[in-house]
Amino acid sequence: MKVKKIPMRSCVVTKEKLPKQELIRVVRTPNQEVIVDITGKANGRGAYLKKDLTVFEKAKKSKVLDKILEIEVKDEIYEKLKETL
Repeated sequence: MKVKKIPMRSCVVTKEKLPKQELIRVVRTPNQEVIVDITGKANGRGAYLKKDLTVFEKAKKSKVLDKILEIEVKDEIYEKLKETL
């Protein structure tokens, strides 16, 4: 029996490699919008965050998502991220 490979992704704040299910993806779409990608399949440039409240606070303070996605991430996106926890 073949063992299924678990997709691993890196958190942009902690730099930890974690299974994809333990992370939340934030995407900059081709229309220059920033969305929270719950499905993990949205088209565009993505960044992964660990599902942890302290990680979200660090991301908001350091504006790491702005740097990774190369666009300003508004406060309402951070509110959506908190709600998904």
